[in-house]
Amino acid sequence: MSTVSTEAAALHRASLVFDLHADTPKLMELGYDVGNRHRTPPKFLRYASHLDLPRAEEGNLGAQFFGMWSAPLPGSSRAIHTQIDALEAAVRKHPGRMASVRSADELRAARAAGQLASLLGIEGGHALDGRLENVEVFARRGVRYLGLLHFSANEIGAPAKGVGRDEARGLSGFGRDVVRECDRTGIIVDLAHINRRGFFEVLEVATKPLYVSHTGVLGVKEHWRNIDDEQIRAVAQRGGAVGVIFAPRFLGGPGIESVVDHLLHIRNVAGDDVAALGSDFDGFVKPPDGLGDVAALPNLTEALLRRGVPEVAIRKILGENALRVLADVPPT
Repeated sequence: MSTVSTEAAALHRASLVFDLHADTPKLMELGYDVGNRHRTPPKFLRYASHLDLPRAEEGNLGAQFFGMWSAPLPGSSRAIHTQIDALEAAVRKHPGRMASVRSADELRAARAAGQLASLLGIEGGHALDGRLENVEVFARRGVRYLGLLHFSANEIGAPAKGVGRDEARGLSGFGRDVVRECDRTGIIVDLAHINRRGFFEVLEVATKPLYVSHTGVLGVKEHWRNIDDEQIRAVAQRGGAVGVIFAPRFLGGPGIESVVDHLLHIRNVAGDDVAALGSDFDGFVKPPDGLGDVAALPNLTEALLRRGVPEVAIRKILGENALRVLADVPPT
């Protein structure tokens, strides 16, 4: 998509654009300066360098959950703290352009000041190093969501795919304690990457709205990474939000329309209050054509308008649904 209509540009500029997952802190840890404009790599190498402040400003990205991940090794928590340190250093270096926020009110204030509202999420509960007290440690550092699984089994449960995959394995006793501690400390539970049995067992324990931060949906594309309609409805019934990943291999198509297909399937299954953005930018995925980096986000608003989605529903998809969950699970 090469042009954005006046109508779409105005709607996009007037909307909060809130993405639930980008892995940029790992790049920051390696010296990537998010304040500089970086060249979008050629298509065959487009696995990272998707997000920086100049392109975020161009794409009107208002709020970003930065996901932090680590290898499933002893001492994983240290790797997460190092990435938090890298993000905090970037905020100090660019205070007029980005701000660390925890609450919905802080997010709104950052946007009013023209700053990118930056939030912390963890991808993979192995980052707790098997210690329940680390939930509160991370909460005190500002972490707002915890993805219980990534690509390997851990003390909490089993992944949808990866080392230790086991469809018969559910949430462990420690995992149930982690979910309860997240509820207590104001950390949103993220159900991305967890296997189906664990998914529903988390919902038996959790008392607050949840995210599925970055995923596709089985109703559009059959893939192990994607969730089914029953899972979508269960998250909706709990007041949660489901972020659609910008990764063609999970979406089933090479272009921006595949993202729209997944967003609209969620809307058809569960109504206007669930679908959200979960790009996985800088997560070593190649984005769809038309969404090569954050500067291209207005193309998504254009695509949604072309599919006949009402403006009020587009605003919810772009950011209001994600913001509602953040507001409903305030930090303690």
